Amino acid sequence: MKFFVKSRGDDDSNLLTEKIRHYLLEFAMEESKESPEIVISVGGDGTLLEAFHQYTDRLDEIAFVGVHTGHLGFYADWQPDEVEKLVIHIAKTPFKVVEYPLLEVTIRHQGERLSDRYLALNECTVKSMEGSVVMDIEIKGDAFETFRGDGLCISTPSGSTAYNKALGGAILHPSLSSIQLAEMASINNRVYRTIGSPLVLPQHHTCFMKPKYADQFRVTVDHYNLYEDNIQSIQCRVADERVRFARFRPFPFWKRVKESFIAE
Repeated sequence: MKFFVKSRGDDDSNLLTEKIRHYLLEFAMEESKESPEIVISVGGDGTLLEAFHQYTDRLDEIAFVGVHTGHLGFYADWQPDEVEKLVIHIAKTPFKVVEYPLLEVTIRHQGERLSDRYLALNECTVKSMEGSVVMDIEIKGDAFETFRGDGLCISTPSGSTAYNKALGGAILHPSLSSIQLAEMASINNRVYRTIGSPLVLPQHHTCFMKPKYADQFRVTVDHYNLYEDNIQSIQCRVADERVRFARFRPFPFWKRVKESFIAE
């Protein structure tokens, strides 16, 4: 089996990365940055996000596993003192693959510029560079509302525990093939009106966000920032691709939620 170990880059993560590499090579596994079958992320959820975006063109061939060298994350669930056990599992045990849905973001521009397509593991956000965001929202081809406010966040179920949660969105189990649209400080008065609640859209529903004015926007796709103007529309839907995680032991999603937010 081909593997690649990605480090967060700090001293502790680098030392642990070399330890994992050494062990896996001793088991006669092949290291390959270009075409790994399993990618071990050493750091935190941010490191795994970077690894995910590094291999978005090979998601159907790769399984990810995370080792955390900081706080327990939703994607990095192995501890540093468990790496020997993890290496033995990788080298000797057929692992179970768990798949999570992803968000597809397509940005279309005015004029002849080609559209840009992105995949997000956590979320996409849209904010204006100046003033409020004013956008027409369409769901499944039908006009839904005109949003006015600070911005919008579209998240995956696995990303629903991140920015989406801070905005008052629901936490969704990642077995649900869906996306969630949450508002940032919407303007609601006698003139302007939005739904004011997060919307959960199933796999066959597509959301379009169409700017009312020719503003410049800051669009984020996970940890990447995009500065866009002349936007015709931003299309969001559940992607055809899915991210694959290697599971060697049970670690239920709701247990992760509890341990991350309310466990003492």
